[in-house]
Order: sequence, then C-alpha cells, then structure tokens
Amino acid sequence: MKVLEKEDIKCLFPKRDENSHKGNFGYVGIMGGCIEYSGAVKLANLSSSSLVSGAGVVRLIIPKEIEVSVMPYLLEQTLFLVESQDGHMLFDKNIIDKSLEKLKALAIGMGWGETTDNEKILKYILETKDIPIVIDADGLNTLAKMDKSVLNKTKCKVILTPHLKEFERISGYSLDEIENNKEKLSADFAKKYNVILLLKGHETIITNGKEIYLVNRGCPGMATAGSGDVLSGILVGILGYNEPNVLTIAGGAYLAGLAGELAQNNLNDISMRASDTISKIPEAINEIRK
Repeated sequence: MKVLEKEDIKCLFPKRDENSHKGNFGYVGIMGGCIEYSGAVKLANLSSSSLVSGAGVVRLIIPKEIEVSVMPYLLEQTLFLVESQDGHMLFDKNIIDKSLEKLKALAIGMGWGETTDNEKILKYILETKDIPIVIDADGLNTLAKMDKSVLNKTKCKVILTPHLKEFERISGYSLDEIENNKEKLSADFAKKYNVILLLKGHETIITNGKEIYLVNRGCPGMATAGSGDVLSGILVGILGYNEPNVLTIAGGAYLAGLAGELAQNNLNDISMRASDTISKIPEAINEIRK
C-alpha cells in the first residue's frame, strides 16, 4: 500500500499545447437525475467540477422531464435529454447509444433513483460499451440489485466509488468486516470483479486488486451534501484526458481532498458547501503542479 503524494500525480496534469482544442481533452458524460432527486444544483456542480478538472466537453444526460429545473444552472455544459415517464429515464437502446456518442468516459447514478429501467440501462451499457464508467450513488444501489457477474464480462473499465454502507450492499461483507479489514476486502473485491474500487472514508482507499493507494487528503468541511458528487465529477473530468487506471482515480481523490482543504482554510469547517470545493480545484491543480 502506498500513501499518495503530490509528486506521484503531477503527470496527470501536464501543461497543454498551445494548439490544443477541446477535443484533445475528452467529451465526458454524466448520466443521472430523476423527478424526486433532480438536484439541479447538484447536477450542475457535478458537470462544473468535470470542466474545472480539465474535460474538454461535459454532456449532462438527464430525464426529459427535469430539463426545466436543471437548465437554469448550466452555462458551459451541454444537455442530452432521455425520454422519461414519471420523471425517470426510460430504457431505449437507440437513445442510450446516441447519448454516449463520442464520450471518452461516463459517470452514472447521481440522483438517478432506483427503477427497473435504470437496471436495464446500466446492464446495457456494461454489456455493449467500451469506455471508462464511474458508478456512484444510485448507480451503486442499482448495481447491488443486479447479477454482478456482468462486471467480469464488460469491456468497460469500471470504477466504483462507494462509501462504507454502499460497499456493504454491493459486496455482501458486513459493515464490521469492512471497517476491520478495509484494505484487504477492498482489494479482494476489486480483483474478483476486475474493477477499480474507491472506498470513501476519512482515509480513502483506491485499489485495482493489485495496487493499493491511500489518500489522506480532505477535511471535516467536506462532510456536506454534494461532496461525493463533486468527486465523481472530478473523476470523469480527468478521465477525459488520462488513462483509466488506478493512479488516475487515486489522483482524482487527492485533487478533491486538497481542493476541500483549501476551501476550508479560506472559510471554515462549518460553512463549507460542495461548490466551495469546486472553486478551489484550480488552486489545487496549481499546488500539484508545483
């Protein structure tokens, strides 16, 4: 196990060529939202954190019925609307195919809700696509209901980002077992299902079953609604222009934690919001580049 340091991840944030264009840094997608959890600001934060982390283009993929609530919060992001019923996405493979065109990476599950159509969508993506996919929040809850052998058959590079309770649901381990043996159980699960696992906590564990990184950046001010969503946005953002390996994912966790620390230093541990972490991502990247 290695404790990650700034020097380890400088390579993820190289200086950009003067002739660069947005296509060089990846089209990335964020699929989520539903009528109960439209979380317009949350979804905007997600896509904003992807842009600030360096993605070339961010496509927010949401149910058609929540367009009105989300649209006012978007500036640079693009929007793709999926047909919906009662505020939840409907599965249509042609629409899903179109929503994922040109994408270098996808994050899925934030504010998504739990429906049988969502299970069909996630299963279809895992069975037919070949892109890095960050699964978080309701995406993890959806996966917990599915036959996880699909993870061993997919061409996707799957990144799972659970907190302890979500890991209990998807792994079958008890909370006590996880808390007493986080590194080994995380690595065992990642190896068994050929995924990169990012287990959130006071110290975040990132493993592919062979390598294990420990990220000890972060602060109490990040214990607020939306911080996990910001992390997912950062991860998919840097996947737009980096390889989908364990170091890239660990680097995203480090960037999120460092940005949170900088935000807390500027404010305090009580008043912080997830958007404050986003505002400090540029400064955090500068720190890493030093």
